[in-house]
Amino acid sequence: MTYQFDAVVDRSGNHSAKYDERKKKFGTEDVIPLWIADMDFKTAQPIIDALKARAEEGIWGYTARPDSYFEAIRGWQKRRNGWDIDQSLMSFSLGVVQTLSACVKLFTPEGGSVLIQTPVYSEFYDMTEAWNRKVLENQFVEKDGKWTVDWADFEEKLKQADLFLLCSPHNPLGHVWTEEELRRMMELCLKHHVLVVSDEIHSDLIFHGKKHIPTATLSPEIAANVITGISGTKTFNLAGLQASTVVFPNAHKKEVFDKFWMNMDIHRNNAFSLTAMEAAFNQGDEWLDQLLPYLSANFDYVVDYCEKRIPKIKTYAPDATYLMWLDCRELGMGNEALHDFMIRKAKLGLNDGCSFGRSLNGFMRLNAACPRATLEQAMRQLEAAVNSL
Repeated sequence: MTYQFDAVVDRSGNHSAKYDERKKKFGTEDVIPLWIADMDFKTAQPIIDALKARAEEGIWGYTARPDSYFEAIRGWQKRRNGWDIDQSLMSFSLGVVQTLSACVKLFTPEGGSVLIQTPVYSEFYDMTEAWNRKVLENQFVEKDGKWTVDWADFEEKLKQADLFLLCSPHNPLGHVWTEEELRRMMELCLKHHVLVVSDEIHSDLIFHGKKHIPTATLSPEIAANVITGISGTKTFNLAGLQASTVVFPNAHKKEVFDKFWMNMDIHRNNAFSLTAMEAAFNQGDEWLDQLLPYLSANFDYVVDYCEKRIPKIKTYAPDATYLMWLDCRELGMGNEALHDFMIRKAKLGLNDGCSFGRSLNGFMRLNAACPRATLEQAMRQLEAAVNSL
């Protein structure tokens, strides 16, 4: 079937955090919300149909997880990414962020250190500090809008690290790691005996002919040192159902992880997440293959608009995710002033760049996963606000 991503869906009645938490997040409801990473599109019809059928059953008791659940995920990864996962090493998790948090707690010592590459989404900081671990930052080097790894600093920080949290593909920079880059990072982690947790939640949202490489596919030696978090929640706009998958390098680490959650009696899907994920991974290709060019065109629209009408704001079309990184430094504002400007003048609800890299000044993140009409209105408001300065 043909999907209509231009259709504007009224989310005001469905308890959407993106909309209903505007007052809490921005101090006002009078902003276009382009912040939290979910999409303003209805999901694939096979998922809707499967959930309707599940709802009609009328009984949603404790839910067993059939083998077909992980088989669907495994089939998707093999089909889309060429990754043949050992099903015995897959575990359920409520979400990839929850996976990061548990791995920090379980696989680092008390008071240990966790390496992250900034700017990166703020939960990398938060889940490390939640367990009283020290954050080590390998800051990307920016030159003329291009962000690259500081390799000397990366290896130096690895010498102090107990764990490396990799964001692949990268949020918010939209970078798809090349095989060369991944190998170099992973071989350095092996050299310094640092375990890797690879957050690959955006791995289905890839553009411009790039190819996502699952970190654990690089070699058997690298796979033995990598825990991977994957999910269909970003891909199919299902974040509210809370389900993800963890792929472990060995049975021991899987057992440690599973026991941690079992001790809180968290080990089952809810009745609807199980149904949705199976439908998504078995029947979601057609929807995704139509979504990707729509998102790519949205990126191009924002880039073109900024270049022609708001040249003081620099951006680029990301190679992954649906999140755009805005360089607003030419506006000459500090972070607090930029935050207030976007809310009060532009009436946009964006994410502050300094939450992704605490030393950064003058950046914002914009979620472009919305109908074009929403994006057009947002850009008009941003242009008018900048012109008023």
